[in-house]
Amino acid sequence: MTTHRRPAILLGPGASGSAATLAPFLDGLRRLGFAAEPLALPRGAAPAAARRLRASLPADRLVVLGSHSFGGRVASLVAATDAPQIGGLVCLSYPLHRPGRPEACLRTEHWPAIRCPALLLSGERDPFARLDLLRAAVAGLPDAELVTYAGLGHDLRAVADDVCRRIAAFVEGRVGAAARSGPPAPAEARSPGSAGPRPPQRAYPSG
Repeated sequence: MTTHRRPAILLGPGASGSAATLAPFLDGLRRLGFAAEPLALPRGAAPAAARRLRASLPADRLVVLGSHSFGGRVASLVAATDAPQIGGLVCLSYPLHRPGRPEACLRTEHWPAIRCPALLLSGERDPFARLDLLRAAVAGLPDAELVTYAGLGHDLRAVADDVCRRIAAFVEGRVGAAARSGPPAPAEARSPGSAGPRPPQRAYPSG
């Protein structure tokens, strides 16, 4: 696969982040030969931000949409709308619940509608995502991979090189395979015999 045929990777910051916090990931992906672009995250509550973000996406090319923290939640809401230009979803440090409040409502009510391949990367000490709850939630996605990093919290810049390698493999592998085979059937139309086995969730503890 040549570079110009790969989908562009759009990465946005979290609610308190900036372009500077994304630089290690954008630079790393570009060194690997990918078109990686910063994504301007709309302001406001997640549902409204997701509507504005979807409206701003290019309509004429396939993209992998991703962001950190709150931005990942917004990106996942866009992916749940089955926007045809989204070939994959990447969430860095997904904010599964309020910090230290795993008993609160999990932010996954829209996940069953996400049909594109998804890659989630999370620190095992992230106060926004208790690990057992995150693993259980990711297992419910139709085509998802979870990568975890021992000893890390909400900031993944310390492992930016590994994060970039994981994203590159995801785009070349799962996203490329899904693009060749076409989108999966809606959840209500799928059956164990018609859609084939669901790709296994894979977790890679690091460190």
